Amino acid sequence: MLLPFYKEGLVEAGCDEAGRGCLAGPVFAAAVVLPSDFKNEMLNDSKQLTEKKRYQLREVIEREALAWAVGIVDNKEIDQINILNASILAMHRALDQLKVRPENIIVDGNRWKPYRDIPGTTIVKGDGKYLSIAAASILAKTYRDDFMLRIHEEYPQYHWDKNKGYPAKVHREAIRQFGTTPYHRMSFNLLGKTQQLEFDFG
Repeated sequence: MLLPFYKEGLVEAGCDEAGRGCLAGPVFAAAVVLPSDFKNEMLNDSKQLTEKKRYQLREVIEREALAWAVGIVDNKEIDQINILNASILAMHRALDQLKVRPENIIVDGNRWKPYRDIPGTTIVKGDGKYLSIAAASILAKTYRDDFMLRIHEEYPQYHWDKNKGYPAKVHREAIRQFGTTPYHRMSFNLLGKTQQLEFDFG
């Protein structure tokens, strides 16, 4: 069972991101404030759930959360500020939109930049430990998947409906064959090891 909160008695927002390791598309993040008595046996880290369960849980989270929001940083911004900064910025953008002001923030991972004057704590594998972070991981993942399915229709040759922009073999082969799109992260190693060899040998 996941824990309901990190600091008892405070309005607490859980934050997580999705799409950090992708070669294309934005990074999405979510912030979720759950009621103190919220319970859901199925809720877990989004990576441990089937796609169907993630979307079922998204409906529950959106209906029952005290507040929730999704923040986005696109691939061009990622190239300018790097993926770590972009991931944190996406979480800050989600927090900006919350209709309830949190008194405490818990974040999946080990890196964070202070948000306003609100205390924040990083928790490694927090999406498998705390309900609000798990809820944020589900919203970030499903909203990002929705976005990648939409842009897959523009560029079907990259198979984003299946790989969601991650560095799958079929994705890298499509980049080799067709080049890049306006959605690709040009600061990333898009072709993998062979790209490094090309640079090494001129």
